[in-house]
Amino acid sequence: MASAQIEAEQLKSEGNAAFGEGRFEQAVELYSRALKRAGSGGAAGDSRDVAVYYKNRAAAHLKLGHAQSALDDCEAALRIAPEDPKSLFRRAQALESLERYEEAYRDARAVLNAEPANAANAAVQPLLARLFRLVQERASRNAQTENRVEQMFAIAFDPGAERDKRETAASNLLVLAKQAAGAHIMFEKGVVRHIRRLLKLEKSAAVALSCIRIVAQLCEKSVERVRGVIEACGIPWFLELIDSDEEQRVAAAQYCMQCVLNAFSGMDNKPESKPDQRLCDLHKPEIDTLLTCLTCSITNRVISGRARDAVVELVMKNCHYTALSWAERFVEIKGVHRLLEVCSELDEYRYESAMNVTPSSRTVAAVCLAKIYENMYYDQAREKFTAQVDDFVKDKLLNPDIESKVRVTVAITSLLLGPLDVGNAIVSKDGIVEMILVMAGTDDVLQQKVACECLIAAASKKDKAKAIINQGVNILKTLYKSRDDGIKVRALVGLCKLSSSGGTDASIRPFADGSTTKLAEACRRFLVNPSKDHDMRRWAAEGLSYLTLDADVKEKMVEDKPAIRALVELANTGDQSAVYGVVTTLVNLCNAYEKQELVPEMVELAKFAKHHIPEEHELDDPDFVSKRLCILAKEGVTTALVALSKTQSDNSKELISRVFNALCSQQELRGIVVQQGAVKVLLPMALEGTANGKKQAAQALARIGITINPEVAFPGQRSLEIVRPLSALLHPDCAALENFESLLALCNLASMNETCRQRILKECGLAKIEAFLFEEHQMLRRAATQVLTNMVQSEDVVKMHEDKNDRVKFLCLLCQEEDEDTALAAAGALAILTGASKKCCSKILDSSAWLETLHCLLANPNAQIQHRGLYTLLNVFNNDKEVAEKIIATDVMEILMALTKLQDESRKVVIEYAEKCLKVAKDMKLIQTPEEAAKLVALKEEEEDEDD
Repeated sequence: MASAQIEAEQLKSEGNAAFGEGRFEQAVELYSRALKRAGSGGAAGDSRDVAVYYKNRAAAHLKLGHAQSALDDCEAALRIAPEDPKSLFRRAQALESLERYEEAYRDARAVLNAEPANAANAAVQPLLARLFRLVQERASRNAQTENRVEQMFAIAFDPGAERDKRETAASNLLVLAKQAAGAHIMFEKGVVRHIRRLLKLEKSAAVALSCIRIVAQLCEKSVERVRGVIEACGIPWFLELIDSDEEQRVAAAQYCMQCVLNAFSGMDNKPESKPDQRLCDLHKPEIDTLLTCLTCSITNRVISGRARDAVVELVMKNCHYTALSWAERFVEIKGVHRLLEVCSELDEYRYESAMNVTPSSRTVAAVCLAKIYENMYYDQAREKFTAQVDDFVKDKLLNPDIESKVRVTVAITSLLLGPLDVGNAIVSKDGIVEMILVMAGTDDVLQQKVACECLIAAASKKDKAKAIINQGVNILKTLYKSRDDGIKVRALVGLCKLSSSGGTDASIRPFADGSTTKLAEACRRFLVNPSKDHDMRRWAAEGLSYLTLDADVKEKMVEDKPAIRALVELANTGDQSAVYGVVTTLVNLCNAYEKQELVPEMVELAKFAKHHIPEEHELDDPDFVSKRLCILAKEGVTTALVALSKTQSDNSKELISRVFNALCSQQELRGIVVQQGAVKVLLPMALEGTANGKKQAAQALARIGITINPEVAFPGQRSLEIVRPLSALLHPDCAALENFESLLALCNLASMNETCRQRILKECGLAKIEAFLFEEHQMLRRAATQVLTNMVQSEDVVKMHEDKNDRVKFLCLLCQEEDEDTALAAAGALAILTGASKKCCSKILDSSAWLETLHCLLANPNAQIQHRGLYTLLNVFNNDKEVAEKIIATDVMEILMALTKLQDESRKVVIEYAEKCLKVAKDMKLIQTPEEAAKLVALKEEEEDEDD
């Protein structure tokens, strides 16, 4: 025990030494080891030594800016020694950093009262004065806020007041709720109880909406207030809020529930947000209760269809392993079964107990099933998921009536649109395809409809398509002759999908020549006909999504302005069930799909082996693609993509990103893309989703950042948010073009301000950019050098170049590059560095080829490079006489003299800076004028004569 205490004291002493030398991170580590050793040695919990270790570590945390950790350590020390002045003082400092000024002021007063005559109070006095001012200011603001809250309360919650005034008052309360002081005051005054009573009878949609948003603001990042809201209203109240057909109210209630989950888990609404595992463990009962209630609400028979979609979206967002990782629990409580119930719901079977659904409900449920299955990353979990699906299908098929077969077929279709592996496994079971084909061959319109939809979804792969071509193509042709448009359009889509099974390969045609064009014309008639309902046009768009793999169809499609406009109008509805058809059609028209690179050597080998080689259609040449992109952009396709980007499907987001990226590949279209709001939706898509989707969105943003002023394209906070996706493109696995475009965009961002440069340093690190300085590819090397030129405007980057490394040396070598733009950028970086740092001036001589570098700069045919070289030389002369002497001792002086005698009007600045360099050298007595040299020679001769 004694040895443990001795060792702990030794560690404390080492920590004190590290602290004194400014090595604060090491000090934290040593104090932590002292605490651990003291505990292992059986030190009592109230040991005064342990309190010292805690308060010393708190001091180190404060130096590192870790206010919360410092606060925790101070509180631990004060539990052992409650009146310790140093612990109180450091807790006051931590509380001040956390903007908890009233508590900090209390602690500072306690320190002063504990030792009024102590010399240490010299440090407390300024803190106390500063906190007193802050507390007074906050008290004054709070008093004003309290008055405003009371005034707004009186109007907003008075049913007899004028409607306009109440709506304005509710809106003002929402503004106040966004402020920390306002939220605190409103919560203390019982705003939640007022809102709960009001919403029961409120007739004004605007007032109700503001009230729900106020509750959301109160719940944001405050567990205490969330508990208060739940205590006052209960969890079922949140589900009552979301039960509405009004889109804005449902969205506000959905956001409110997400704020509750975020408060318990430590997440926020940013795409890259991750939960705090400590908070998740601490609030596990509350999180489980909330998500269980949401899961049970999926099949609630009384809520609206829009509310049901919002509930499923909440489950989808929080179940993923990147969020609350609740998918396995969801499966355990039969959540998969509930989603399949939603998928099997049909408008044709409207009983009193039927669920309300929207046209998007089935799509949203299918995407949720896919997300849940994605989380089943080990075999046992997947078996549980599949078992629930099997149970659902068996249960439906055990019932002999037709309705059960129809419902199970619709559910299978959703599985094929969601977790495809599970859907394919179900379809491959004995009797399933036969059942679907029998249903398609009946005279019952509903059976024909759902069978067509399932056949379309089942033909997802070439092998499956082949089987269905053999068995079902005649049935589809028969159904296409139906008088019912709903049946006809579905059969048409089935034929379109089977017709396109050859993909973009021009040599494969499953049906007769010209059939795809005829099918496309049939789809077009459904799409542009205003008398056809939304569902018909959605199916027509899906048919075109298959047919537009054919280049002939693409060309006819883009020339058909009414068809393009109808497609854009369909997308602008935001219907999630239309996402796939519209976006895939656009991807095909833009040739934005994944292309297999054909290596010439492998093609020759395939020909020799008599293997099939895909052929590209002549209408898919870049010139034709560019023309199609321009037509689509002018017809407003960007607004359509923005509307569809609300989808929760990562695969759909990838397709949207592909179209955006294709549009941005045309420089003249980037302005249109920005004007129509693409940046706002591209940013989150570049941060989360599929790997290819993130890359496509990031490249689109890079292309925008190259052409358009970043201050215009990425205003405000977006200029910082874009840095992360751009830095992701600097990965070795990315293509050279992606690297190059990212570097160019980062170069423009780095020129904006120091805040952007700091964010680039944080996200990319200088090493990530500098890695491209060593690339063999000239364009990449040039772009990286240009980024570096803008980055050296940051003091932190200058300090990095001052350290013991070869950064300055390498810049000198880059100045000798044959590529003029690279040399120009390197010379600019060198000029900035030497102007900002004396150390960098001396480091120029680190390179063995420093004289060649100066020759290259000063005698360069490019006047701009010469100017930058002379500017660098002037900086060296002004900052480091020793280095200047070494330079002047070479032939550099002769070059400078020659430059001053130039008669070139275009090089006035070069001549001016050459003269400045000579003047500084003369002032430093490094060179002399001819007259001074003659006098010096004469003086020496006189001295020699006297000696004789």
